[in-house]
Amino acid sequence: MSRIVIEGAYVATLDPARREFVGHVVAEGNRLVAVRPGPAPAYDDARVVDGRGCLVTPGFVNTHQHLYQWVTRGLAADATLFEWLTTLYPVWARISEETVYVAARAALAQLARTGCTTVADHHYVFPRDGGDLLAAEIAAASEIGLRFHPARGSMDRGQKDGGLPPDSVVENRDEILAATEAAIDRWHDPAPDSMLQIVVAPCSPFSVSGELMRESAELARRRGVRMHTHLAETTDETDWCRETFNCTPLEYADRLGWTGPDVWFAHGIHFDDAEIKHLGGTGTGVAHCPSSNARLGAGIARTADLRAAGSPVGLGVDGAASNESGSLVEELRHALLFARARGGPQALTVRAALEMATLDGARILGRSDDIGSLEPGKQADLAVWNLDTLPHAGIPDPVAALALSTPPPLKLLLANGRPVVEHDVLQTADEDALATQVARTQAALVG
Repeated sequence: MSRIVIEGAYVATLDPARREFVGHVVAEGNRLVAVRPGPAPAYDDARVVDGRGCLVTPGFVNTHQHLYQWVTRGLAADATLFEWLTTLYPVWARISEETVYVAARAALAQLARTGCTTVADHHYVFPRDGGDLLAAEIAAASEIGLRFHPARGSMDRGQKDGGLPPDSVVENRDEILAATEAAIDRWHDPAPDSMLQIVVAPCSPFSVSGELMRESAELARRRGVRMHTHLAETTDETDWCRETFNCTPLEYADRLGWTGPDVWFAHGIHFDDAEIKHLGGTGTGVAHCPSSNARLGAGIARTADLRAAGSPVGLGVDGAASNESGSLVEELRHALLFARARGGPQALTVRAALEMATLDGARILGRSDDIGSLEPGKQADLAVWNLDTLPHAGIPDPVAALALSTPPPLKLLLANGRPVVEHDVLQTADEDALATQVARTQAALVG
């Protein structure tokens, strides 16, 4: 069993006592066995990493992504959400198994290079001749080496039924439910050290029927898996739900069984006070995607209010077609700054923002016992950030340096005990080759 010792670093454990200290972290295989102040004991067979000048945090958890969009970046750059979707859906209707594989490997590589060890991806576009798209992104995640929660998305309301997506990427309800259950049968691993867990994830109220939403919730709860969808992202969506269903998006989701501790919504920007209280009371989570929300001009989620109400709020980079950076550490900083822009400097502390990137994300995915903090017995998912650099040296608080300054380089990223990034270089794929493949694939897809 391999043993890695990180020595002399500043450690932000995120454990129940929120301990922070200069000390050591020891991983044996895929488990943490020691997280303590002071020097590590001597080991005969350990790899020792010099952590001086570094901050160790739990690996970040990305709670909302669309990996396939990495090969459609930079399009509809000045559009609203509905304009953006209308522009891009015809392009996405041409994706294939190879497209998704290339895009997913590149997007996952970028996530790893920005501190992410666990990824929830929402894939909902399934062209009929596209091949096995879910298998393609699962293979990509396995190769890059990240813990993966693919959300089997779906759409059954196409243009002929008043929806936005082309009818060529819309499935019927029976197909969707059968394919989703087959994905659970084939892929879902509920074990504590699982690297792969399936999520049930109809796309959004304006691309999915109420019947599919209700039956998807029943399926997820019968199979004991989690549930995810987009909700309350724009005022257009709120207006559409009021006109179509005579209620808000949350009221609509709630009546279909879509609230509870096994549910989380992407974006969740436009909730009122009563709705935030309801989300907190039911333990329903929110994936906060500040960069994408700003790129599309959708608004700023009330993250401080949601957290105060008891709703877990994780971070997401969203799709790369609405956040071309795809950097999770940037979402940490943007979440902090946007919360303060909305509610003042006390709205969100640097440590609360770090909790969103780690503990809250783990809770949303149902993995609080496995990941999200540095504690003996938990999975060896961690990031070693090099703060002995020009942008960070001299900032006395390492957590503030991570959250407020420019993204620091990674000295080491471990996912399931495996080095995925070392000295700011991806170890599990050739970055130059990935970039070449992306450029070629995007040119062929977009034309």
